[in-house]
Amino acid sequence: MAKVNVQTQDFDIGAETAALTAGHTNIGGIGCFIGTVRAAPPDQRAITALTLEHYPAMTQRALEKIAAEAERRWSLLGCTVIHRHGRLELGANIVLVIAAAAHRQAALDAASFLIDWLKTKAPFWKQEHFLDGATTWVEAKSTDADAAARWSD
Repeated sequence: MAKVNVQTQDFDIGAETAALTAGHTNIGGIGCFIGTVRAAPPDQRAITALTLEHYPAMTQRALEKIAAEAERRWSLLGCTVIHRHGRLELGANIVLVIAAAAHRQAALDAASFLIDWLKTKAPFWKQEHFLDGATTWVEAKSTDADAAARWSD
């Protein structure tokens, strides 16, 4: 069963990996992705922070469904999905996905699937905060939809 958390507090990657793998000797590979708040490129407005909003029950169910789909497709031996919400400053962790499997390719594919589907199917709304005090809502990107489409049945 996957561990799925939606939370404001930061996560400890080492502790989460240790918890996922504790007592398992049949894990041959672990795929991991950590998403962070990044600064805008020099040719764009300076971002100071990102705020993620969500509806708690809806978001929890959506993430659990995505994790369950990854477990089904790759027969994972373990899976962790942690997504933060609230105001996050530059460099802050946003999301962690860890997939453990008997073989590395299944773990890596599952981790890619998880982040691609989280980017397109998880109900979060993102607002960028700029150096001048302005804010704007982040629009969905076609590149994210294209990445997620490769996992369609």
